[in-house]
Amino acid sequence: MRTLHSALIVIAVAVASVGPVLAHSLEEVDQDLRAKETYFQPVDSEAPAFTLQDAAGRTVSLSDLRGKVVVLNFVYTNCPDVCPLHAERIAELQTMINQTPMKAMVEFVTITTDPKRDKGTVLSEYGQAHGLDPVNWMFLTAAPGQPEDSTRKIAEVYGLKFTESEEGMQMHGVVTHVIDQDGRMRARFHGLKFEPVSLVVFVNALTNRTQKPHGHPEPGFWDSLKGLIR
Repeated sequence: MRTLHSALIVIAVAVASVGPVLAHSLEEVDQDLRAKETYFQPVDSEAPAFTLQDAAGRTVSLSDLRGKVVVLNFVYTNCPDVCPLHAERIAELQTMINQTPMKAMVEFVTITTDPKRDKGTVLSEYGQAHGLDPVNWMFLTAAPGQPEDSTRKIAEVYGLKFTESEEGMQMHGVVTHVIDQDGRMRARFHGLKFEPVSLVVFVNALTNRTQKPHGHPEPGFWDSLKGLIR
């Protein structure tokens, strides 16, 4: 419990530094991140569709996730260097978001670019090894009958090329994509050096877009964090 409190305090302090942004519109957050976050790229285009399957063999399409903000990334489990670091960054973001009401509004999706190796328990074990919570995270792979390079082609449509070497490794960049509730791509966070709170603030602005007025105001992101660390 003490470790959890310490982690939440760190999050709270980080969020406090950008607290006023959280109350602003998506447009204001977008402008703020353009000025302050070097690795943030705003986007506004239809996110490329995909239909794949999860570790249990269930079919999942991007359209199934309408109504939620989707945080999407591409890795492959045999990657020896940057992919594990990317998975851990996604787990860090998930932990931050899941300590707030955004937990029910955000889905984390990882797609493997090596479906020949990555299927079944390989997918679920990778998530466990890197601290990802299956409550709102899924690892998708190609369905039976889909070409072996199908997920690499999906990555390419998203603007990220995975090039296979003779040794079986894949050369690639690192991008975390953010898709809104209507299936539109709204941002790319490049590399691993972006501030995690920058992505959390952007996701928060997207979730706030669809909140309807209530008789009593809903607690904000900052209020929820304060409640968790009392």
